[in-house]
Order: sequence, then structure tokens, then C-alpha cells
Amino acid sequence: MNSQQQNRFPRVVIIGGGFGGIEVAKGLKNKEVDVLLLDRNNHHTFQPLLYQVATGTLDAPSIAFPLRKMFRKQENFTFRIADVRGIDTTNKLLDTDIGPIRYDYLVIATGATTNFFGNKDLEYYAMPMKNVREAVNIRSFFLQNIEEALLKETPEEREPYLNFVVVGGGPTGVELSGAIAELRNHILSKDYPELKKEDMNVYLVEGLPKVLANLSPQASEKAELYLRELGVKVLLNVQVTGYNGDEITFADGQCVKTKTVLWSAGVMGQFPAGISQEIVVRGNRIRVDEECRVIGMKDIFAIGDVAAMVTDDLPRGHPGVAPVAQQQGRFLAKNIMRIINGQPTEQFKYFDKGSMATIGRNKAVVDIGKVRFQGFFAWWVWMFVHLMSLVGFRNRVVTFINWAINYITFNAGIRLIIHKYQRPPRYSEELKQLSDTMK
Repeated sequence: MNSQQQNRFPRVVIIGGGFGGIEVAKGLKNKEVDVLLLDRNNHHTFQPLLYQVATGTLDAPSIAFPLRKMFRKQENFTFRIADVRGIDTTNKLLDTDIGPIRYDYLVIATGATTNFFGNKDLEYYAMPMKNVREAVNIRSFFLQNIEEALLKETPEEREPYLNFVVVGGGPTGVELSGAIAELRNHILSKDYPELKKEDMNVYLVEGLPKVLANLSPQASEKAELYLRELGVKVLLNVQVTGYNGDEITFADGQCVKTKTVLWSAGVMGQFPAGISQEIVVRGNRIRVDEECRVIGMKDIFAIGDVAAMVTDDLPRGHPGVAPVAQQQGRFLAKNIMRIINGQPTEQFKYFDKGSMATIGRNKAVVDIGKVRFQGFFAWWVWMFVHLMSLVGFRNRVVTFINWAINYITFNAGIRLIIHKYQRPPRYSEELKQLSDTMK
């Protein structure tokens, strides 16, 4: 397809190369449209396995795949690394750091970022895990603190460096705390003979009465049992009130001395300026209709974690999980072509294939419809589903080999400190903004 052909076709611009964005682009393959995908990174990240990068089970390239390589055989596709700063809905233009970009149809698939609920101390000191960079930072900081603990002379001095607190009892928090506990149980004394596993504590803090609240009661109860068997200290009905880098405090008066707080307690949508706040609902999500069209907009759509399709059955919209984004992406690609061709559009219907979470070796929980099962078989189902969901044959092979070696030896992993993690200066961003306003 040459440039003249492309210029006479409608341009579909997709912001975000996550699960939803790539499905829209794939669905428009060989269609009479010009597809432009914009993302801040040049790769797609398989976020469900970020926790394994954070704990050193997998290396970062194993869960990432280059976007250009993914679409190299799609002739009507173009990719650009860009930061989209704003949307001019009147003139159908995007304000980006690589210049203005025109669109005929716009798909906002920007996903979600970590929600610290307005607590600036938590935002600065706690560590989120929403992308590869943040996962690698966690791995480095985790190992740095263990190394630092070795330099302390007394157990009291070591304690903050060996207490690891995970906040949020959803799938990410459960899987992350379980993985850290397994590292403590099987790896700590091998890599650090001076330390015993009893020296290290793993806490999982959840504000609700149970972990995995969105799964079945059976899955929730079993997951909590598995975590406690691994030695995780599960704190339920506990609200975090603050963290200063040395001590995390809770509403009931408890506190834990720790240098490491990993935050998985909430997410919120992220999107460029230009969307009216009147259609932004809880969780900073853009309200859309049942065709994934942004309310009040004719040619702008939103899918995935950033979108809230509010209905009587779904007062808070669909859950922020990958299958929702993937199904909405495939649906929207078809609907856009129906719009272009003047055909009747359809409404999105989500098919829930089930939910699952792994807690550790031979320990997982799976809910598929009315079928619930836990334990060894659930663990194998979890591994198979995640392995086959990875993009790229090489990534599947490398991940499978890593998992196999780890299962046999209890000692696989990439426990490397490539770059030491250091928090940026506390007020650097605020000072920069102040400087910009004074110019």
C-alpha cells in the first residue's frame, strides 16, 4: 500500500500498545484504513507476569515484545514512539512531542496507572509495578536492601531492610507476596548464608476482610491459606495511613518498620488532556457507551482499563483485566469498519472466561464460571494459560525453560542489580513546574 493509497483511506489512530490497542490494530489488518499506533515505549508488555520480573524469576525481555516486529507483515500499519499530551476534538488533532497528528477515528487505549489516592508520601516512597521499568526497579531495590542488611550488626538494625510489605490483596498483591515468600523460603539462605529465612518477613496488607475479593469465596479462602502456609503475614481489614520510607502506619495503630513497600492497592485511568471531566467517573475512567464510544464524541472511542462502560448490570463498568481490553479491541475494530462502510453497529458483550491467581509452587486458584478448583491442577492451568498468552515464540520458550529449571532446582532466576535504584529528589518535579511558570 503506497502513501497515496493510505492518504485517501480514513486514519485510525490508536493511543497505547497494551492488550486493547494491539487487538484493534490486528483487527484492522488488510482493511481500507490507515492505522497509526502511538506509545511511549516501542514494546508491548505482558503485565500479568511483571511480578516475576520484580522477584527475579524472569528477565524483562521475556515478557516484552517489540511492537514493530509484531506488525511487520501488516502493510496498513505505522508505529511511532510518542507522548500524546492533548486531544483537539474540534480539529481532530493530537498534540504530541513529535508534532501534531491528524486522526479520523481515535482509540484511547492508554490503560491505567497506580493510584495512591492522593497520598503524596506513599506516592514518593512506595514502589508501584505497572511497567517493566518499575518491575526492574523493585528487583534492584529488593536485592539492595538485602545487601544493606548484611552490613548491619544487630537484628534490630537489619529488621527494616528485611521486612517487605505488599499493599493490596488483589491478584497482583497475592502473586507478588507469594513469590517473595518463596524466594525467602528457598533462596535467601543459599545466596546469603549469613541470613536465615526467619530474619525476613513478608506482609500482605488488605483493607477488605479477604484477599482476592473479586473471586469466589472458595478461591479467596484457599489463597489466604496458601499465603499463610508460605509464611506471609496477612493483615486483613487494615487501612494504610502513611509511609515515610522507614515505617508504614495503619489506621488501627499498628506499624511496621520497613524500607520496602510495594503498592498494588489501586489503579486509575490515564489519558491525554482534552476529555471533559464531566464524563470521567470513579477511578479516573472515561465513560463510554455500549459501542465503546466516548460519551458525547462521534469519532473517539476508549477501551480497556481507561474506559468505564456503565450500565445497570455494571454500575462500575467492566473489571480492569486483560480479557476485557482484548475483547473490546477486537469488537471495536469490527465496529469501526461498520461505521466506515455505513453498516449498522453492534453493542459490546463481555464474555467472562474466568479468573485465576497463583500463590506459589503447586498453589493456585481458578474460577471458570461455576467451576472452582485450587491447588496443583489449578497451578498447571495458570501456567499454561499465561505461557500461551505471551507474545512471541522465543518468549514462550525462554519462560518455559526458566519455569522448568526453577521448579527442579528451586534456584533459578535473574537476581542481578544492573542499575542501583535510587529515588529521585523529592521535590524535583514540583521545582521544575515552578521554574516553568516563572519563565
